[in-house]
Amino acid sequence: MTKETSIKLFENRKVRSLWDTEAEKWYISIVDVIEVLTESPNPRKYWSVLKTRLKQEGSQLATNCSQLKMQSADGKFYKTDVADAEQLFR
Repeated sequence: MTKETSIKLFENRKVRSLWDTEAEKWYISIVDVIEVLTESPNPRKYWSVLKTRLKQEGSQLATNCSQLKMQSADGKFYKTDVADAEQLFR
């Protein structure tokens, strides 16, 4: 899989994304989207709690999310939960 990295801006906030040429789709950082949409002071904790609740309700969304290495603010690469556009809209 060849990955093209990109930073999208939404309301002056960064949203990390990766392009998968084989699947021909963008994978977007879930934590970044949560930060933009909820304005939560701790989007990682917000996602952790939400993911737990989704699993308890039997939702497959959290199970289907992949992890890809994305560059963080400190310049290092860490595994991050990502979703494609279809999964994010769900």
